[in-house]
Amino acid sequence: MIKNDTWITQMAAQGLISPFEPSLIRQVETEAGLRRVISYGLSSYGYDIRLSAKEFRVFRHVPGTIVDPKNFNPANLEPAALHSDDSGSYFILPAHSYGLGVALEHLSVPENVSVICIGKSTYARIGLIANLTPAEAGWRGHLTLEFSNSSSADCRIYANEGIVQLLFFEGDPCNISYATRQGKYQDQQEAVTLARI
Repeated sequence: MIKNDTWITQMAAQGLISPFEPSLIRQVETEAGLRRVISYGLSSYGYDIRLSAKEFRVFRHVPGTIVDPKNFNPANLEPAALHSDDSGSYFILPAHSYGLGVALEHLSVPENVSVICIGKSTYARIGLIANLTPAEAGWRGHLTLEFSNSSSADCRIYANEGIVQLLFFEGDPCNISYATRQGKYQDQQEAVTLARI
């Protein structure tokens, strides 16, 4: 069963999401006044997390190399600069490219819940595809976020603003959770985590 805002709020008090916003934030106070943001925080049946400003990496072509998930070459990723203007802080994802970011929020998923991550419509409408994997029962950490820019134009991806929505599904308790089996992506820090085997 998908979990609602009441459940998410109760579980956030127990460490499900940190930091936690108990309502959907659409504008923030700045020195220049109110600024509209891509929404983040609690919604009816989900929670919109933010992209951290700490790190964003973009895949680049390195002649003679192949991207191999069993033997990943970090040279295939280059750090993207964080830019700022009156609209906010943002990274640029070039046209037809792929990038990795990290969630600002820390998650601690209960042993009987799995989390599906889906893209936000604001970004989908400019051609940004969020290609995210689930957070399994018992998983903890900052999600590494994967994005594909399918458009023919470079796009801005705003830091500290909403980036993907989390949907929480409760089921019968599993025999072996992600925490129990000591999954390889457990306890990720607020930094891009590369492919592991």
